[in-house]
Amino acid sequence: MNAHPQHDDPDNDDETVGTLLSRRTALRLLGLGGAGLAVGGGVLAQGTLAQRRGSPPGGAGGTGASGAASLPGCVVRPAMTEGPYFVEEELRRSDIRRDTTTGQVSAGVPLTLTFVTSRVAVGACQPRAGVLIDVWQCDALGVYSGVQGGGGDFLRGSQVTDARGRATFTTVYPGWYPGRAVHIHFKLRPLNAGGQATGEFTSQLFFPEEVTDRVHARAPYSRKGRRNVLNAEDGIYRNGGNQLLLSLTGSPEQGYKATFDVGLNIG
Repeated sequence: MNAHPQHDDPDNDDETVGTLLSRRTALRLLGLGGAGLAVGGGVLAQGTLAQRRGSPPGGAGGTGASGAASLPGCVVRPAMTEGPYFVEEELRRSDIRRDTTTGQVSAGVPLTLTFVTSRVAVGACQPRAGVLIDVWQCDALGVYSGVQGGGGDFLRGSQVTDARGRATFTTVYPGWYPGRAVHIHFKLRPLNAGGQATGEFTSQLFFPEEVTDRVHARAPYSRKGRRNVLNAEDGIYRNGGNQLLLSLTGSPEQGYKATFDVGLNIG
Protein backbone atom coordinates (compact mmCIF):
# COMPACT_ATOMS: atom_id res chain seq x y z
CA MET A 1 0.00 0.00 0.00
CA ASN A 2 1.34 3.42 -0.87
CA ALA A 3 1.47 6.30 1.57
CA HIS A 4 -1.33 8.81 1.14
CA PRO A 5 -0.47 12.32 -0.08
CA GLN A 6 -0.23 14.87 2.68
CA HIS A 7 -1.91 18.19 3.37
CA ASP A 8 0.56 21.04 3.72
CA ASP A 9 -1.93 23.12 5.71
CA PRO A 10 -3.25 21.44 8.91
CA ASP A 11 -6.45 23.50 8.65
CA ASN A 12 -7.08 22.30 5.10
CA ASP A 13 -8.69 19.10 6.35
CA ASP A 14 -12.38 19.32 5.46
CA GLU A 15 -12.22 16.85 2.58
CA THR A 16 -13.81 13.44 3.13
CA VAL A 17 -11.77 10.71 1.45
CA GLY A 18 -13.79 7.60 0.57
CA THR A 19 -15.83 6.59 3.61
CA LEU A 20 -13.33 7.93 6.15
CA LEU A 21 -14.27 10.91 8.25
CA SER A 22 -12.36 14.12 7.77
CA ARG A 23 -10.97 15.77 10.87
CA ARG A 24 -13.40 18.65 10.54
CA THR A 25 -16.40 16.30 10.20
CA ALA A 26 -15.35 14.27 13.23
CA LEU A 27 -15.00 17.37 15.37
CA ARG A 28 -18.36 18.67 14.18
CA LEU A 29 -20.04 15.38 15.10
CA LEU A 30 -18.55 15.60 18.56
CA GLY A 31 -19.68 19.16 19.06
CA LEU A 32 -16.15 20.59 19.07
CA GLY A 33 -16.68 22.81 16.03
CA GLY A 34 -13.70 24.73 14.73
CA ALA A 35 -12.22 25.44 18.15
CA GLY A 36 -10.20 22.24 18.18
CA LEU A 37 -8.96 22.38 14.61
CA ALA A 38 -5.68 24.06 15.43
CA VAL A 39 -4.94 21.80 18.42
CA GLY A 40 -2.64 18.81 18.12
CA GLY A 41 -0.34 19.97 15.34
CA GLY A 42 1.27 17.62 12.86
CA VAL A 43 0.51 17.06 9.20
CA LEU A 44 -2.69 15.19 8.42
CA ALA A 45 -2.80 12.53 5.74
CA GLN A 46 -5.70 12.63 3.30
CA GLY A 47 -6.66 9.11 4.32
CA THR A 48 -7.73 9.66 7.93
CA LEU A 49 -10.03 8.32 10.60
CA ALA A 50 -11.48 9.77 13.76
CA GLN A 51 -9.63 8.61 16.82
CA ARG A 52 -10.25 8.98 20.52
CA ARG A 53 -7.47 10.10 22.80
CA GLY A 54 -5.31 7.27 24.17
CA SER A 55 -4.35 6.61 27.78
CA PRO A 56 -3.28 9.73 29.71
CA PRO A 57 0.38 10.65 29.79
CA GLY A 58 2.51 10.05 32.86
CA GLY A 59 1.90 7.50 35.54
CA ALA A 60 4.46 5.39 37.37
CA GLY A 61 7.43 5.21 35.09
CA GLY A 62 5.31 6.41 32.19
CA THR A 63 6.01 9.15 29.76
CA GLY A 64 4.97 10.59 26.45
CA ALA A 65 1.69 11.97 25.16
CA SER A 66 0.04 11.90 21.79
CA GLY A 67 0.26 14.98 19.60
CA ALA A 68 -3.35 15.83 20.44
CA ALA A 69 -3.51 14.68 24.05
CA SER A 70 -5.16 17.96 25.06
CA LEU A 71 -8.14 17.31 22.77
CA PRO A 72 -11.12 15.64 24.43
CA GLY A 73 -13.10 12.96 22.65
CA CYS A 74 -12.37 12.04 19.02
CA VAL A 75 -9.88 13.66 16.72
CA VAL A 76 -8.33 12.60 13.40
CA ARG A 77 -5.18 10.53 12.87
CA PRO A 78 -3.24 9.90 9.67
CA ALA A 79 -3.14 6.70 7.68
CA MET A 80 0.38 5.45 6.98
CA THR A 81 2.03 3.06 4.57
CA GLU A 82 1.59 -0.67 5.13
CA GLY A 83 5.25 -1.29 4.35
CA PRO A 84 6.77 -4.44 2.83
CA TYR A 85 6.41 -6.76 5.84
CA PHE A 86 2.67 -7.40 6.16
CA VAL A 87 1.69 -11.08 5.90
CA GLU A 88 -1.93 -12.28 5.77
CA GLU A 89 -1.49 -14.88 8.52
CA GLU A 90 -5.05 -15.21 9.92
CA LEU A 91 -3.27 -15.97 13.19
CA ARG A 92 -5.90 -15.12 15.82
CA ARG A 93 -4.21 -14.70 19.19
CA SER A 94 -3.65 -12.12 21.91
CA ASP A 95 -0.08 -13.07 22.86
CA ILE A 96 1.97 -12.62 19.70
CA ARG A 97 5.42 -13.29 21.18
CA ARG A 98 5.58 -17.03 20.44
CA ASP A 99 6.64 -18.43 17.08
CA THR A 100 4.19 -21.26 16.43
CA THR A 101 6.64 -23.01 14.10
CA THR A 102 9.49 -23.28 16.63
CA GLY A 103 7.86 -22.59 19.99
CA GLN A 104 10.42 -19.89 20.72
CA VAL A 105 9.22 -16.77 22.54
CA SER A 106 10.62 -13.40 21.42
CA ALA A 107 12.81 -11.84 24.10
CA GLY A 108 12.38 -8.25 25.17
CA VAL A 109 10.64 -5.84 27.51
CA PRO A 110 6.95 -6.83 27.76
CA LEU A 111 4.41 -4.50 26.15
CA THR A 112 0.65 -4.76 26.60
CA LEU A 113 -1.15 -2.86 23.83
CA THR A 114 -4.92 -2.38 24.00
CA PHE A 115 -6.96 -1.08 21.07
CA VAL A 116 -10.41 0.39 21.78
CA THR A 117 -12.52 0.87 18.65
CA SER A 118 -15.53 3.18 18.49
CA ARG A 119 -17.96 4.58 15.97
CA VAL A 120 -18.06 8.36 15.93
CA ALA A 121 -21.65 9.51 16.47
CA VAL A 122 -23.22 12.83 17.37
CA GLY A 123 -21.58 13.96 20.58
CA ALA A 124 -19.94 10.64 21.45
CA CYS A 125 -17.86 7.64 20.44
CA GLN A 126 -19.83 4.39 20.67
CA PRO A 127 -17.97 1.06 21.22
CA ARG A 128 -17.58 -0.87 17.98
CA ALA A 129 -17.37 -4.65 18.03
CA GLY A 130 -16.40 -6.88 15.13
CA VAL A 131 -13.30 -5.04 13.94
CA LEU A 132 -10.39 -7.28 12.90
CA ILE A 133 -7.12 -5.81 14.16
CA ASP A 134 -3.80 -7.04 12.75
CA VAL A 135 -0.52 -6.18 14.48
CA TRP A 136 2.98 -6.87 13.18
CA GLN A 137 6.42 -5.64 14.24
CA CYS A 138 10.13 -6.43 14.36
CA ASP A 139 11.79 -8.15 17.30
CA ALA A 140 14.42 -6.72 19.66
CA LEU A 141 17.10 -7.02 16.96
CA GLY A 142 15.03 -5.50 14.15
CA VAL A 143 13.93 -8.74 12.44
CA TYR A 144 10.44 -9.48 11.08
CA SER A 145 9.13 -13.02 10.86
CA GLY A 146 8.01 -14.55 7.57
CA VAL A 147 9.98 -12.10 5.42
CA GLN A 148 13.57 -10.98 4.79
CA GLY A 149 14.39 -14.52 3.68
CA GLY A 150 13.23 -15.97 7.01
CA GLY A 151 10.24 -17.94 8.24
CA GLY A 152 8.17 -18.17 11.37
CA ASP A 153 5.31 -16.06 12.63
CA PHE A 154 6.62 -14.38 15.79
CA LEU A 155 5.32 -10.92 16.65
CA ARG A 156 2.33 -11.21 14.33
CA GLY A 157 -1.29 -11.74 15.23
CA SER A 158 -4.86 -10.58 14.93
CA GLN A 159 -7.99 -10.30 17.04
CA VAL A 160 -11.59 -9.20 16.59
CA THR A 161 -12.81 -6.51 18.99
CA ASP A 162 -15.34 -7.57 21.63
CA ALA A 163 -18.65 -5.93 22.62
CA ARG A 164 -16.71 -3.12 24.32
CA GLY A 165 -14.71 -2.53 21.15
CA ARG A 166 -11.55 -3.79 22.83
CA ALA A 167 -8.69 -6.09 21.81
CA THR A 168 -5.48 -6.48 23.83
CA PHE A 169 -2.16 -7.76 22.49
CA THR A 170 0.78 -8.99 24.55
CA THR A 171 4.04 -8.34 22.75
CA VAL A 172 7.51 -6.90 23.35
CA TYR A 173 8.84 -3.41 22.91
CA PRO A 174 10.09 -3.20 19.31
CA GLY A 175 13.72 -2.98 18.31
CA TRP A 176 14.94 -1.03 15.30
CA TYR A 177 16.31 -1.55 11.81
CA PRO A 178 18.16 0.86 9.49
CA GLY A 179 16.17 3.72 8.03
CA ARG A 180 13.21 3.66 10.41
CA ALA A 181 12.28 4.93 13.85
CA VAL A 182 10.90 2.44 16.37
CA HIS A 183 7.31 1.54 15.44
CA ILE A 184 4.52 -1.06 15.32
CA HIS A 185 2.23 -1.61 12.33
CA PHE A 186 -1.51 -2.13 12.63
CA LYS A 187 -4.43 -2.69 10.28
CA LEU A 188 -8.17 -2.31 11.10
CA ARG A 189 -10.86 -4.10 9.07
CA PRO A 190 -14.53 -3.99 10.10
CA LEU A 191 -16.20 -7.36 9.48
CA ASN A 192 -19.75 -8.02 8.34
CA ALA A 193 -22.00 -10.81 9.67
CA GLY A 194 -20.36 -13.25 7.28
CA GLY A 195 -16.87 -12.41 8.51
CA GLN A 196 -15.90 -10.47 5.39
CA ALA A 197 -13.96 -7.21 5.64
CA THR A 198 -15.99 -4.16 4.60
CA GLY A 199 -13.23 -1.56 4.82
CA GLU A 200 -9.58 -1.16 5.73
CA PHE A 201 -7.40 1.33 7.58
CA THR A 202 -3.64 0.92 8.03
CA SER A 203 -1.22 2.96 10.09
CA GLN A 204 1.70 2.78 12.53
CA LEU A 205 2.32 3.48 16.21
CA PHE A 206 5.42 5.24 17.53
CA PHE A 207 7.24 5.46 20.86
CA PRO A 208 8.65 8.30 23.00
CA GLU A 209 12.40 8.60 22.52
CA GLU A 210 13.19 8.74 26.23
CA VAL A 211 11.42 5.42 26.83
CA THR A 212 13.14 3.80 23.86
CA ASP A 213 16.52 4.98 25.20
CA ARG A 214 15.90 3.18 28.50
CA VAL A 215 14.57 0.01 26.88
CA HIS A 216 17.25 -0.26 24.21
CA ALA A 217 20.02 0.10 26.79
CA ARG A 218 19.06 -3.37 28.04
CA ALA A 219 19.74 -6.81 26.60
CA PRO A 220 18.88 -8.09 24.06
CA TYR A 221 18.31 -4.68 22.45
CA SER A 222 21.79 -3.43 23.37
CA ARG A 223 23.36 -6.04 21.05
CA LYS A 224 22.00 -4.04 18.11
CA GLY A 225 23.63 -0.79 19.18
CA ARG A 226 22.23 2.72 19.04
CA ARG A 227 19.42 3.21 16.52
CA ASN A 228 20.35 5.38 13.56
CA VAL A 229 16.98 7.11 12.99
CA LEU A 230 15.00 8.99 15.63
CA ASN A 231 11.32 9.90 15.31
CA ALA A 232 12.04 13.40 14.05
CA GLU A 233 14.31 11.98 11.32
CA ASP A 234 11.87 9.32 10.09
CA GLY A 235 10.12 10.33 6.86
CA ILE A 236 6.96 8.44 7.80
CA TYR A 237 6.83 9.81 11.35
CA ARG A 238 7.19 13.36 10.01
CA ASN A 239 3.87 12.93 8.18
CA GLY A 240 1.76 12.89 11.33
CA GLY A 241 3.55 10.42 13.58
CA ASN A 242 3.28 12.74 16.56
CA GLN A 243 -0.45 11.98 16.47
CA LEU A 244 0.31 8.25 16.69
CA LEU A 245 2.77 8.51 19.57
CA LEU A 246 1.85 6.10 22.37
CA SER A 247 1.46 7.17 25.98
CA LEU A 248 3.12 4.47 28.08
CA THR A 249 2.95 3.49 31.73
CA GLY A 250 5.41 1.13 33.36
CA SER A 251 9.16 0.57 33.36
CA PRO A 252 11.80 -1.50 31.55
CA GLU A 253 11.92 -3.82 34.56
CA GLN A 254 8.17 -4.44 34.80
CA GLY A 255 7.10 -3.84 31.22
CA TYR A 256 4.88 -1.19 29.65
CA LYS A 257 1.19 -0.72 28.91
CA ALA A 258 -0.54 1.53 26.40
CA THR A 259 -4.10 2.08 25.18
CA PHE A 260 -4.90 3.30 21.69
CA ASP A 261 -8.51 4.47 21.13
CA VAL A 262 -9.79 4.54 17.58
CA GLY A 263 -13.07 5.97 16.28
CA LEU A 264 -13.58 4.04 13.06
CA ASN A 265 -16.36 5.13 10.67
CA ILE A 266 -15.64 2.89 7.71
CA GLY A 267 -17.26 -0.37 6.65
